[in-house]
Amino acid sequence: MPVTDSLRILVYSDDATVRQQVRDALGTRLHPDLPPLDYVEVATPPVVVERMHVGDIALAVLDGESAPAGGMGIAKQLEDELDSCPPIIVLIARADDEWLARWSGAEVALRHPIDPIRLGRQVLALLTPRSRPS
Repeated sequence: MPVTDSLRILVYSDDATVRQQVRDALGTRLHPDLPPLDYVEVATPPVVVERMHVGDIALAVLDGESAPAGGMGIAKQLEDELDSCPPIIVLIARADDEWLARWSGAEVALRHPIDPIRLGRQVLALLTPRSRPS
C-alpha cells in the first residue's frame, strides 16, 4: 500500500453510537509506521457503495446489524462489484454469523460489543504492508 497523507476508513452503521465506538476504538493513529486514520462515516447503504466506488478507501468496517441493509449484504455486493475491494471487517451480534460474514467476502468478523484491542489488532494486520520474499 503506498504511503499517503492518511488512511481512509469507511465506517457504516445506521447507529451513530456504533460509528463513534469504532472511531474511539481505533483512534487517529494505529501505528507509527502507518499514516494517520481518516474516517468516512456512512449511515445508508447507497452511500457506502458510492464511496467505495470512488476508490480512496483503505478499509471498511460494516455493521452487520444495520437496517435496512446489514453489513454482510453490503460486503457481498462490494466484493461482487469492485475489481479491487479493500479489506472489510463486519461487526456481528452472534458468533454463529461468522461463517456468513466470511462468505460475504469480509476478511474479518468481530462481535458486538466492540473490543477496541481486538478491532485495532485486526485493522493493523489488514493495513500493514506485508514484506514479500525476494
